[in-house]
Amino acid sequence: EKGTIHAEHVVNAGGLWAREVGHLAGIELPLQPMEHHYLITEAIPEVAAHGKELAVTVDYEGNAYTRQEHQGVLLGTYEPACKPWAVEGTPADFGHELLPPDLDRFADRLEIAFERMPALARAGIKDIINGPFTFGPDGNPLIGPVPGLRNYWAAVGVMAGFCQGGGVGLCLAEWMIEGEPSIDVWAMDVARFGEFATRDYGTVKASENYSRRFILTYPNEELPAARKQKTTAIYDRLVAKGAVMGAAFGLEHALWFAEGPETAMETPTFRRSNAFPYVAEECRAVREGVGAIEIANFAKHEISGPGAEAFLDRLAANRLPRQGRLALTPLLTPKGRLYGDLSVARLGDQRFVVFGSGAAQEMHRRWFERHLPDGGVTYRNRSDELHGIAIAGPRSRDLLTRLTRDDVSAEAFRFLDIRRTAVGGVPVLLARVSFTGELGYEIYCAPQFQLALYEAIEREGAELGLKWFGARALMSLRLEKNWGVWTLDYRPDFTAAEAGLDAFIRFDKNTPFIGRDAALAERERGPVKRLVTLVVDADEVDVTHDEPLFHDGACIGYVTSGGYAHTTGHSVALGYVPSELASEGTSFKVEILGERRPARIQPKPLYDPDGERM
Repeated sequence: EKGTIHAEHVVNAGGLWAREVGHLAGIELPLQPMEHHYLITEAIPEVAAHGKELAVTVDYEGNAYTRQEHQGVLLGTYEPACKPWAVEGTPADFGHELLPPDLDRFADRLEIAFERMPALARAGIKDIINGPFTFGPDGNPLIGPVPGLRNYWAAVGVMAGFCQGGGVGLCLAEWMIEGEPSIDVWAMDVARFGEFATRDYGTVKASENYSRRFILTYPNEELPAARKQKTTAIYDRLVAKGAVMGAAFGLEHALWFAEGPETAMETPTFRRSNAFPYVAEECRAVREGVGAIEIANFAKHEISGPGAEAFLDRLAANRLPRQGRLALTPLLTPKGRLYGDLSVARLGDQRFVVFGSGAAQEMHRRWFERHLPDGGVTYRNRSDELHGIAIAGPRSRDLLTRLTRDDVSAEAFRFLDIRRTAVGGVPVLLARVSFTGELGYEIYCAPQFQLALYEAIEREGAELGLKWFGARALMSLRLEKNWGVWTLDYRPDFTAAEAGLDAFIRFDKNTPFIGRDAALAERERGPVKRLVTLVVDADEVDVTHDEPLFHDGACIGYVTSGGYAHTTGHSVALGYVPSELASEGTSFKVEILGERRPARIQPKPLYDPDGERM
């Protein structure tokens, strides 16, 4: 009602009203206030006699937490029978009043807490508090520049205000003043959600994460709420084949394949799950024959116009490819940190498609739009317009030959070639590239053609022993090639030199690309740490990420990703260690489930170190 207010920057830090503040700018933030209970006891003799402050506790079975409050205890719970508050919108006149308590909703949590701490059961209850606070879909805040709006910032969903508020404020200040935060904040970046994260999605997912706030989540666990938000044309076909599905950026994708839908389930565990032998078989099929995997969840960005080449040349650290070719390139921030690990394809003189992480597509969209010139360049996120299927393995060329009239011999269709053509009778964008380490092809098509492409691949692949594989097998195959992945091994916490991606930087190209000066300075002094591949002496348990690395008894780094390499039979970890320790023969220990296990650097890929099979 005050009219339009002009400002250089606008920060939505609206708390319970963040959704309504977002609506003023025409955006939907997937947040949901949740009712939350805690109680405060009267003074407890055992607390008074303890002599020092009690430790804060979290009970992962009881889903409750405690901390000392004067001479009593504050007991809170994230009850499974949770209740979203003000689903239709926070009242404008709400003044942070407390809500009526509902003891029945968390009585079972109290019983567990009293069993854990018998003194609580004997104590009187001084206060029962029930009030709303805001949750994001995954329980983390949503902060940073909102894609699609210039200088509009989010600082919302900050559930643990006292714990997180200072860090959120610092990151936003650095981002505004210096152009980037000093640490990787992807887990809180507002760009990790896209248009799939509707108001309803936010309510359902926030409720799920609220009820699981203090429940252990396993690394192989896929949460069930708000699933099938985005699916592809072949979703039902893959499920009928026994696909166990995961969701990334709202899109369902196959993780691995069981014998059929009846057995398509996975037991949550920190160890090797029931998926292990199935993933091994998928890996074997790709290494020995031919496999197929859906690649709709890859990001595709189109950049075109008379200024497209000059625009991309300023962002890409590598040289741009010739027409009909692909090139791998890092994106760097002004401080030389990684902001992308992308494949750039030139389809025309001034038309490019950039392939990257599907999860980071809005983050990269924001980066492209931030640097767009006033005219001459058009950007479009085409991720939902280009779905597709990849085939890989020593028999993949045999399969492709049956699917297209093109000459796809090694001489006629070289590694990193890309062309418009027809495969399986439908128009596609065909690229000779593979993340498996085998000969392979990525076939992109519009969603309406994907089912026909799928059926053609099924039909022509039957005689060749075609097997469908999922993301778990893909992640295993790449480990044997010492290849990292975005959001884990490659992210803005690291530089290109630290990640080993400086091999794709062309310092001598004519265009001074973003981050060039910082990368040059690092080349002069050398990187502080390096990404290394380790072979781990593991037994029925593998790393996932964030496990500590030790050398001579001191913690010197941590694991960024890993798992089991089925073809070579090794447990593998990727992680960052000080540069002086990043040499062959250096031994480490990696802590897995509380046990320190020996690990050694594997400088060359375990599989096909010279890349001949690609």
